[in-house]
Amino acid sequence: MLKRCIMIFPKLDNVRIVDKLRQKYDPLAGHVKPHITLVFPFDSEIETKELKEHLSTVLSKITSFEVILSGVTPTNAFGRYLFLNIQKGGNEIVELHKKLYTGILQSYYPKWLKSKVFLPHMTLGNFDNDKDFAVAINETRNINDSFKCTVNEVTVEIIDENEDSIIELNIALK
Repeated sequence: MLKRCIMIFPKLDNVRIVDKLRQKYDPLAGHVKPHITLVFPFDSEIETKELKEHLSTVLSKITSFEVILSGVTPTNAFGRYLFLNIQKGGNEIVELHKKLYTGILQSYYPKWLKSKVFLPHMTLGNFDNDKDFAVAINETRNINDSFKCTVNEVTVEIIDENEDSIIELNIALK
């Protein structure tokens, strides 16, 4: 059984700013590069070939698109998180999310998400307690940097027992 996640790894020019924030606030920063999750972590015995076929079919008509991220938002809808907001490209990300959770991935749609609205974002922080969360909210309040990239591919990662990311597949967009 493999634990996988499907995501976008944006190639940002000013990624050092994001990296610095994630190293300070996100326990997964040393395990996985900055990313936008499309399909949340799931355990399965799906063969790589099957998964590649599904993604290739779903993504066959999807073209590359621009994403602009800006503004840090705290949320406690799913826990204590700091999100870097998607200002442009959010509709395309939501569409990818919906299309990927069809066919062989339909049964892996998270139960916790069924009662929520999928909000495209990049996680900058995850906190165990309210005190650290409040400090981070205050420290990131005035961050106004903008981050741009073109999304050209979707990536499947395997999450190993140490929470490290191992790239299994990259599927190019048109």
